[in-house]
Amino acid sequence: MDAETSALASRRANARNGYRAPPRQRNSEDCKRYETTLLRRYAGTRSGAVREELVKRFMPLARSLALRNRRQTESLDDLVQVANLGLVKAIDGFDPERRRPFSAYAVPTILGELRRHFRDHVWNIRLPRGLQELAMRIDETSSELTEELGRHPTPAQVAERLGVEVEEVLEGLEAAHARRTLSLDAPRLGEEQSAPTIETIASREPGYEGVEAGFACAEAELSEREWRVLRLRFVDSLTQSEIGRELGVSQMQISRISRRALWKLLAAVRGERAEGPAPTTTSSSSSRPGSKGTIAASAATASPAGRLG
Repeated sequence: MDAETSALASRRANARNGYRAPPRQRNSEDCKRYETTLLRRYAGTRSGAVREELVKRFMPLARSLALRNRRQTESLDDLVQVANLGLVKAIDGFDPERRRPFSAYAVPTILGELRRHFRDHVWNIRLPRGLQELAMRIDETSSELTEELGRHPTPAQVAERLGVEVEEVLEGLEAAHARRTLSLDAPRLGEEQSAPTIETIASREPGYEGVEAGFACAEAELSEREWRVLRLRFVDSLTQSEIGRELGVSQMQISRISRRALWKLLAAVRGERAEGPAPTTTSSSSSRPGSKGTIAASAATASPAGRLG
């Protein structure tokens, strides 16, 4: 008895709001006339029941637009929800007094809502609004031309259809990659067992040379003059003649001091002890920055501040 009373009260409330249960339509013309009647009734009463009936009737339209604008990275359920939101906005904003079909007003409204969703929520990298919209127009135009031509269109053909320069189309195509960024932790080539992409990206790590230089500083046992010569040569980039004038000695003496200091550093890096005179073969390699020069520069930079004066 309570259920019957509730159903009766619901029918009376709907009647007060101007809503009536949908009749059985015999053909498409009857459907259109009934939809027009609902739209006019909702515009006059703003009834929630009428609005709900309109949403149900036009929901297939919203879903078809969501399917047409679906991308590979977006969830279909999310797009359908966005399209339904656009449908509700179209129903609320439609004016039957203008005497134009509802679909002519609803389709642009729903597409606009989908474009805003793509612009604000889909792009992983935030780009200027104009560039985002251009990229989406290029995507839509490319799909249309692919159906017409039976192949992928060239940038020139897309530019001609859109009425823009080819350079703008190329820029928009590059911008479209911002929607498809990949995680560096993702497996390569979609293979679950492959190594993450970040492990395949190599770069030179200068910190190792600094570590070697630090050990060399501790083990080489260079004199104050040797430290100063290395700093002037490999940090301040002075020539041997300039260093000689700075220290008041000859270039030959600077060459011997530099050769001896480099030999000590190299021996310390190798875990050896430098004994006796430095080999004469070190002279040519120590006169210019190279592998030993890199170690010397790092060591001179990493050496204690008191030894660099």
